[in-house]
Amino acid sequence: MQVLGFTINLLTLLAIVLAVGLVVDDAIVVLENVERHVSDGMKPFDAAIRGARELVGPIIAMSITLAAVYAPIGLQGGLTGSLFREFALTLAGAVVISGIAALTLSPMMCSKLLKSAGRKSRLSTKIDEGFISFRRFYGRILDHTLQYRPAMYVLWIGLTSLALLMYQMSPKELAPTEDQGVIFGIVDAPANNTLETTAAATRAAFEVFRSVPEMDYTFQITFPTGGFGGMIVRPWGERTRSIFQIQPDVQVGLAELPAIRKFPVLPPALPGGGTFPVEFVISSTAEPAEILTFAETLQMAAARSGKFAFPPLIDTTIDLPQTRLIFDRDKVAALGLNMAVVGQEVTAMIGGNFVNRFNISGRSYRVIPQIERLSRLNADQVLDIYLSLPDGSLLPLRSIATLETSAQPRSLNRFQQLNSVTLSGVAIRPLDEALTFLETEAAGILPQGYVLDYTGQSRQLRQEGDRFLFTFMLASVLIFLVLAAQFNSFRDPFIILGGSAPLAMFGALIVTFLKMPNPNLASWTDSFTTTLNIYSQIGLVTLVGLIAKNGILIVQFANVLQIEGNSKLEAIKRAARIRLRPILMTSLATVFGLFPLIMVTGAGAAARNSIGLVLVTGMLIGTLFTLFVVPSLYMLIAKDYKNTQNESNHE
Repeated sequence: MQVLGFTINLLTLLAIVLAVGLVVDDAIVVLENVERHVSDGMKPFDAAIRGARELVGPIIAMSITLAAVYAPIGLQGGLTGSLFREFALTLAGAVVISGIAALTLSPMMCSKLLKSAGRKSRLSTKIDEGFISFRRFYGRILDHTLQYRPAMYVLWIGLTSLALLMYQMSPKELAPTEDQGVIFGIVDAPANNTLETTAAATRAAFEVFRSVPEMDYTFQITFPTGGFGGMIVRPWGERTRSIFQIQPDVQVGLAELPAIRKFPVLPPALPGGGTFPVEFVISSTAEPAEILTFAETLQMAAARSGKFAFPPLIDTTIDLPQTRLIFDRDKVAALGLNMAVVGQEVTAMIGGNFVNRFNISGRSYRVIPQIERLSRLNADQVLDIYLSLPDGSLLPLRSIATLETSAQPRSLNRFQQLNSVTLSGVAIRPLDEALTFLETEAAGILPQGYVLDYTGQSRQLRQEGDRFLFTFMLASVLIFLVLAAQFNSFRDPFIILGGSAPLAMFGALIVTFLKMPNPNLASWTDSFTTTLNIYSQIGLVTLVGLIAKNGILIVQFANVLQIEGNSKLEAIKRAARIRLRPILMTSLATVFGLFPLIMVTGAGAAARNSIGLVLVTGMLIGTLFTLFVVPSLYMLIAKDYKNTQNESNHE
């Protein structure tokens, strides 16, 4: 980290926590192999040399494989690359160093610390006997699966298909919402509201916030037609309710405010630049009023769908009163006036412009002529202004002018150099589901020439979500090429990845598939499920490298046994049985190392829970299936070295 200029932050600390469960894998494999040779009667020194030599290839393949997984993440652009570059490179560096230590330091320590085979303690004997019984049980099941290999192929295809289906049906969002101890309030007021009216309503909002027992302090910025405020609650240790439990109570209170609408929203877990989670932009060269018509139709469809906490807000509203003063030019001319003079007098009385300065006691003061406020509260009072005629008499303005009132847009918004209208809101379903609904409805409403776009969190979800499949495929290709170079074969990498990665994906996606789509409804699955978000996607990519280790250990040793003269079937049976112990040890070490991420609470817990759930369930279920599917795929695809040798000898 210091060499690369990284700091100690949340993501590098997360990488260190993950590394605790990953870096011990290589050392465990070496230790188990050396200990097996010691149990067979070899001296510790000889066993260490032989055990390390047997595992040079697998350890290098395992280390490079896991490091290669993080290369696409570290080199990726956008939000994912910015956030996870330090995370990915920190983990990759830790994995590479652990591989070097496993091939150098671990054998040396084994030769010095392990004792020659002799009398073991009662506990050690019981553990060994228990594992031997378990290995025999596994061997019997393995023999049956190898005998009925077509059934395993059907199971493999079925689980792979289910994994793809569960990925499509899992609720998606940019990042899990965190309890940051704050609720923001977005104020929307009518266009003709005064500052006094809006301020009075926001003071009522303060009373709603103050009624919350967990409130610490509030803040509010008010404008005549809008504003922004919020409530900060007490720290985690001083309250019993989460921010998600507090928000519904606040929403009920704010819904009863007079004169304004105030919407409680939670701040995004990742920087997005937007105000609301849903920010859906409709752009076109058409006039704003025409775009607004389609936006209002889409707004009503969204309100009926039940997918939004409130009907999405529209940033363009044609409700700003505009009053024009229309002069009768003939009357003005008949009275000996001209428009320039009349305009100057009216402007001086109601415009509030600076015209001069005067001095009193050495101080300079501005001269700003303007009639008193009570005489200009509404447009009709303007007509009561008196103008001076050339003869010195006064004439009411209403004698030569009338008022014309119309409604105008509050603002004319543009996006990508086009006229635009933005719908903003809060989804009570997964963000991806809400955006998909708006996209589908818009496709049936909008004519040609209209463009759909996004801002804030919605834009990031659409950009970053589409990059995951590319990152996943690139990581898989890199691992495949690394393994192909290591095994000097294209068959073995396919067995390793094909027999382990899809099954691990199936296990990991169970926790996303079972996630209830509506986060506001409590469910029995909430404690062990998560959405498909940027953190769980990083976990899925990581899982490919982790689960591939199991396949590497089995396939490499089966090839060695074939070269030694064993048949293909006998080699895979022996390899699976002998490698069972290191596979279980490394998998359980990884699971126990990652398990604290599932149990963590407090600030930032949702992100850690998300990546922890994916990795733990993927490793457990993926390891279980890998132990049976990889041997069956090996029999189907792997090279038969014995037949190859016979053909060579025959030639």
